[in-house]
Amino acid sequence: MDPVIATFVILGLAVIAFVSGKIPMAVVAVAVPLGLWATAILTLPEAFSGFGDPTVLFIASLFIVSEGLDATGVTAWVGQQVITRGGAGKRRLLVIVGAMSAILTGFISINGAVAALLPVVVVVAVRAGIVPSKMLIPLAFTASAGSLLTLTGTPVNPVVSQLAVSAGGRAFGFFEFALAGVPLVALTIAVVAVLGPRLLPERSPDHFDAAADPSAAAQGWRETYDVDLSTKTLFNPTDGVVEVLVAPRSSLIGRRVWPGMTTRDDNLVILAARRGAAEPPHVSRAGTAGELTLQAGDAVLVQGTWAELERYIRSPDIIAVTSPQALRRTVPLGRGARRALVILALMVVLLATGAVPPAVAGLLAAGAMIVTRVMSMPQAYRAISWTTVILIAGMVPLSSAFVSTGAADVVAEVVLGITGSAAPHLALLVLCVVTVVLGQFISNVATVLIVAPIAVSIAGTLGLSVQPFMMALTVAGAASFLTPIATPVNVMVMQPGGYRFGDYWRLGVPLTVVFLAVAVLYVPLIWPF
Repeated sequence: MDPVIATFVILGLAVIAFVSGKIPMAVVAVAVPLGLWATAILTLPEAFSGFGDPTVLFIASLFIVSEGLDATGVTAWVGQQVITRGGAGKRRLLVIVGAMSAILTGFISINGAVAALLPVVVVVAVRAGIVPSKMLIPLAFTASAGSLLTLTGTPVNPVVSQLAVSAGGRAFGFFEFALAGVPLVALTIAVVAVLGPRLLPERSPDHFDAAADPSAAAQGWRETYDVDLSTKTLFNPTDGVVEVLVAPRSSLIGRRVWPGMTTRDDNLVILAARRGAAEPPHVSRAGTAGELTLQAGDAVLVQGTWAELERYIRSPDIIAVTSPQALRRTVPLGRGARRALVILALMVVLLATGAVPPAVAGLLAAGAMIVTRVMSMPQAYRAISWTTVILIAGMVPLSSAFVSTGAADVVAEVVLGITGSAAPHLALLVLCVVTVVLGQFISNVATVLIVAPIAVSIAGTLGLSVQPFMMALTVAGAASFLTPIATPVNVMVMQPGGYRFGDYWRLGVPLTVVFLAVAVLYVPLIWPF
């Protein structure tokens, strides 16, 4: 089979598989380089070169850094400080939520920022008498705009920076994205604040588990166990409380417990215990001599250091109602927060100054998070979104194949045949529209990797700089507003907001128009053709 045709066939099959959702994205991403090797388009080392690409390593390290900030309560503290000052005004809250989401995304990651702010925004909305569905899509959309503030905002940014270098251009600076990102964040917040209350639906959300909110958890325990302790007493940067259930066939069955008793191995303090729901309630009150002989399903409150609680819940004898890790990350500025902030600051300095390559800066920061015990090695492994990493690593060779086989030139000739060689803005518009459309159904990283070689070919044919094309694709790739599957953060807010598939496009259409206008009209003014 002709290499060009084979490349298009592999691309088409990959897009169909992505859109169908029947095959996991990671499987599709691995199948792409296998297909390129099987059709002799690339050699085996070339087909799997993406798994050793510095950009892929850099992106993986960002997940670890983001987890370190989230696990130590840095994001919780920042979110609470800003959002709780928003009052009860709907538009004012939307502006504050949007600004907070965008800023956090710029320095952490889009997924990490939304995950950290999601429970806080729901609590704030409920307290202000606003249904969460009026707040959560704006949270996701402004995070997408904030991803254009820095090099680390989204995996697309380092990818296009590297592609620009490969095409004979230069790498984008750490804050250079902000030249397009700041106007986009301002415009996105304005559109969300003005049109959001009108275009967003009022939905009854599915049940949103608030147990990971320390205040809500403490209030529930005070009512259920009659424990007369403040939230600050139950949760602080060094110590916490976790509720556990006695597992079936547990070795603890038949043992007597009482308030003030300590566990044998972990030196945890038992605050209270109660009989399971199947039996008449028996509450053991802190400060009394009440005892309870444990049965399967009984609940116990235990207090200790966060590390001891983490070890305790691994026992097969008990089942944690909420993991200590989930509760710990909601305690503002917990243990290790200062170290995490210092590491983040040093990484930003290295990236901003260009003292070392981005992959080196990211790996140094990720390693420092582990060495300084901000997080454990297993926690670091869990923090990495392996689907994202494999997706990027698998699609990088396809982008290379588009160039080496001449497939990009074929598409570029078709685009130029439609737009003409004297209309670079029109060619840019066509590329951006293709990027936006594809980006609503498959990963924006995969979309940019597919379209970028075509943009490079068009720029070379017209004798233009590749920089405006790469930045415009970055902007268009961030316009993931029309479907819930366009980006992970859109999916993250869907259930707590009670959204339906068709709820996104109403606010998404005007925002998409704004992003296309910025990509086609504004970007070439800053990065001339």
